[in-house]
Amino acid sequence: MKPEETMDYMNFAAYYDALTQNVEYDKRAARLHYLIRQYIQTETDGTLLTDLACGSGSLSEALARLGYDVIGVDNSPAMLGQAMEKKLVSGLPIQYLCQDMRELDMFGTIDVTVCTLDSLNHLETLEDWRQVFGKVSLFAQPGGLFLFDMNTLYKHREVLADKVFLYDLDDVFCAWENRLLDDNATVEEQLTFFEKDGESWYRSEEFIREIAFPEETVEDLIRAAGLEFVAKFDADKDLDAPEDLSPVTDTTERILYVTRKPL
Repeated sequence: MKPEETMDYMNFAAYYDALTQNVEYDKRAARLHYLIRQYIQTETDGTLLTDLACGSGSLSEALARLGYDVIGVDNSPAMLGQAMEKKLVSGLPIQYLCQDMRELDMFGTIDVTVCTLDSLNHLETLEDWRQVFGKVSLFAQPGGLFLFDMNTLYKHREVLADKVFLYDLDDVFCAWENRLLDDNATVEEQLTFFEKDGESWYRSEEFIREIAFPEETVEDLIRAAGLEFVAKFDADKDLDAPEDLSPVTDTTERILYVTRKPL
């Protein structure tokens, strides 16, 4: 897959769940639920929730089990295919839409929008981020929330950087090779999959690019979109206790932001 092509994750979708077994979706959903109950100000019950870049639907399912009316939005038909397979098994009333989040188009106002697991980092320009924030703000119920996380510059420079990660899973071997670009913010990721089928192995590849921006820049975008900056936390620490929120430090790898549409 070439860098300039649209990232539709046709190859990645089949292996995504296997490679993200350590994500702990239920715990992340519990933390989002805690923050929503803390900060929601809508006149409604605050249960209509959009999961932006929902991927294979694991978080959407976890949030639906907590009682939210979930609309999952993703731009990858392959990822949404995985999500629909889960829905057929669980029977949860999740609605899935195939949309680019920069062109989000909802049927009405939304109480809560979430966008997690550094999905925003896959957008390559500040203008892309500005479009997403603007669309979320447009469809947000007054007093409603937008909770999102993002990889930090520290993570891109020190953790991902020019590293190689190897995953040896059941019937799938993945070589994940990173390259930090000259801007010291963008990481190109080449994923090579080897899948076992009987006695044969089949190779496929996926190309991903992620960019990180300074916190101050992102917080300016939040306010420019007409949203209030409410709080930010370390997104990955102390997940066993949803209410135990850790502050952002110089070595935080992923930041969880809480923003709100003014009343």
